[in-house]
Amino acid sequence: MAMSMGAARRGKPKIRPPKRPTSETPIKDTWTKLANAIREIQNHNASSLSYEEHYRYGYNMVLHKHGDQLYNGVKALIVEYLDKLAEEKIIPTFPRSGGTRGAGKLGGGAEAIERALEGDRFLKAIKSAWEDHTGSMRKIRDILKYMDKGYSLANGLPLIYDVGLTLFLAHIIRSSKYPIHTHLISTLLSQVQLERDGETITRSTVRECTDILLRLNVPEREGGKTVYVMDFEPEFLKRSAEFYGLEAVDELEKGDAAQYLRRVERRLAEEADRTVHYLSTTTQPALQELLVANLLTPHLQTILDMPGSGLVVMVDSDRIADLRRLYTLFLKVPKDAGKTSLRAALRLDIEERGKNVNEGSSIEAGPSTIDQDDDQAEGTGKGKGKEKERERPKTTPANNALSSALKWVQDVLDLKDKFDTILDSAFMGDKQVQVSINEAFQSFINANPRAPEYLSLFIDENLKKGTKARSDTEIETALEKTIVLFRFLSDKDKFERYYKNHLARRLLYARSASDDSEKQMVTKLKMEMGFQFTQKLEGMFTDMRLSNESANTFRNYLNRHGAIPIDLNVNVLTASYWPQPIVATNTCTFPAALQPAMETFQRYYDSRHSGRRLTWQGNLGTADVKVRFKARSHDLNLSTHALVVLLLFENVKSGENLSYPDIKASTDLPDSDLVRTLQSLACAKFRVLTKIPKGRDVNPSDRFEFNENFTSPMARIKIMQVASKVENTKEREETQEMVDEERKHQIEACIVRIMKDRKTMSHNDLISEVAHQLSSRFSPSMSLIKKRIEGLIDREYLERTDDMGSYRYLA
Repeated sequence: MAMSMGAARRGKPKIRPPKRPTSETPIKDTWTKLANAIREIQNHNASSLSYEEHYRYGYNMVLHKHGDQLYNGVKALIVEYLDKLAEEKIIPTFPRSGGTRGAGKLGGGAEAIERALEGDRFLKAIKSAWEDHTGSMRKIRDILKYMDKGYSLANGLPLIYDVGLTLFLAHIIRSSKYPIHTHLISTLLSQVQLERDGETITRSTVRECTDILLRLNVPEREGGKTVYVMDFEPEFLKRSAEFYGLEAVDELEKGDAAQYLRRVERRLAEEADRTVHYLSTTTQPALQELLVANLLTPHLQTILDMPGSGLVVMVDSDRIADLRRLYTLFLKVPKDAGKTSLRAALRLDIEERGKNVNEGSSIEAGPSTIDQDDDQAEGTGKGKGKEKERERPKTTPANNALSSALKWVQDVLDLKDKFDTILDSAFMGDKQVQVSINEAFQSFINANPRAPEYLSLFIDENLKKGTKARSDTEIETALEKTIVLFRFLSDKDKFERYYKNHLARRLLYARSASDDSEKQMVTKLKMEMGFQFTQKLEGMFTDMRLSNESANTFRNYLNRHGAIPIDLNVNVLTASYWPQPIVATNTCTFPAALQPAMETFQRYYDSRHSGRRLTWQGNLGTADVKVRFKARSHDLNLSTHALVVLLLFENVKSGENLSYPDIKASTDLPDSDLVRTLQSLACAKFRVLTKIPKGRDVNPSDRFEFNENFTSPMARIKIMQVASKVENTKEREETQEMVDEERKHQIEACIVRIMKDRKTMSHNDLISEVAHQLSSRFSPSMSLIKKRIEGLIDREYLERTDDMGSYRYLA
């Protein structure tokens, strides 16, 4: 208790029972004494009052049925005092500015400082009046405890302290005599606005006033909520919305998306801090929603597309922090609208970048060009300390086409790495964003019809021996990345065809850098596509292993049956495993010098296998032969077809030549193979034949003679077949025709497999199921499926039902 309890006594104080009023002490006098005491309390003179005495006055008035007089009399005294507080403490401190000027900035400098000081002075007056009033009410409540218990509760009336709070609301905060309410709300809003504009305010004062509003409740008929919720918060949110709506427009006009997002982030943090420190945390959800609705939701596309600073520039410059901020803020937009806009913008950006990558890889290979991989020479030099030299690949259309193909894959991988980093570092690995990124990559990768070929070429470049040494780790990393791109391909069957061709060349030419890496790649493809996809690839490895084992057995056979004039090493290939261009029947008349060795191997093979037919293929074979020129002899490593052609000149006299028709008649090689072979011998780096007339193109009218004057510093020279690693337009059309033909069979097999299981099926369900089952290999068109269904009906595998809307399987 702040008031005095009368004279101090030694020992335990004893409270005497209240005396009954007598005629000498009428109720009127009792009320007068009690009213004077209440005024003394309100005037801060309670130290001279006796708690016991004045408690007894209130007790007697209630006891003798004068509770209503006491209750209403105290209310009147409180009102009287509150009016006095308003006139003496609050009204003189009214701010001269009168409140906020709209939703914009309030101005800076001296004006802002003066406004802040005026507002602080007024709010302190409110706070002082509140503390004065509540302090008095606590003392009044103590001496009127019996009234609260014996009268207020019994008659369903508010306790006297609560009455004091209600009267403070009615006569101070919501006074009808003075515009205190208007000034209070305006001043609070003005202080908030000043701080938003960067000025300094006294937060503790604002906090104390908002606490007052939080402790006062409006009448039940008006909602019964706090004054803060009913009077201040709606106006605060309204002004905030107006302010941030204008600020968004002003800031966006500056044209810097990153700067704008930083400001939004700062505003969100500031407002959250503001609600914690001097407003109410209950305001925070609505305030944050308001900020998002004004600063972000209407401007999502503007931010993303802002020239010179939007999403594209952020990605270009790898601004991870800005992208993370963009993602975090866009997540706050309701109904996933922010993330949806971000995903759409990301997809468009990636597709545009992918389009540029596709346009940069449109170099065509010439119809007859030097294979970059094969156009290498190596040998042991004699004299001048040259131990080993390599020829630099020529810049040819094929080289350009291959470089373009490899560059396309590398550019796509770099782009994927870039967005993978952004996804993990900026977008927190968001699965939905990842889906959009993957969809964009799938879209532009499959927009390039040569993607399957390019990807297979890239793998080929990484798996074969070359001038660029690669560690096993580097090869493994490259293969792992290519599998990611492989998943995006829709025409996986076309990739399979190219991959089989490239693998066959690596195996037959012994160019694989590592058998382990080759097998790891096949294992990765099997994990992605299943056993059927890699069955033939694994069969190719089996053939090579069996061929190596057969070579040892053949040598043992020769030891028993006599040697042959040449060292022969034969790879026996199973036709069903190897790609058609490899095992296709190629006519070639082998010269007499090779016949004995071939016949010996044929006898050896027939002795070990019965019922098998061996067909000799020279299109992918190689040979080592010593050739004597005028200056010196050289060991040439060349294709089997080149050896067949070169041996024709063994008995041709010096100065004589052979015509193209003569060579064709003697070798029986197809024109395409013969032209490439003659180009490699007469038109490439090492011209062991001379073409008449000179030139890089071979024509049927050309003649050829042995170049006796050929010379080179290298003892061993590698002359590989002229060919293009990258398909030209004609070859690509032929490949597409073969793929289309194979797809027809796959579609028909799928239809029969489904119908055999289902027996009867509707047209739409059948098409949907076929498309679904084949989607892992390629995406069949609806028209193609319909044609294959018609074909099966014609061959009586299926029939239409009576309603013509379904099909029935015919066993």
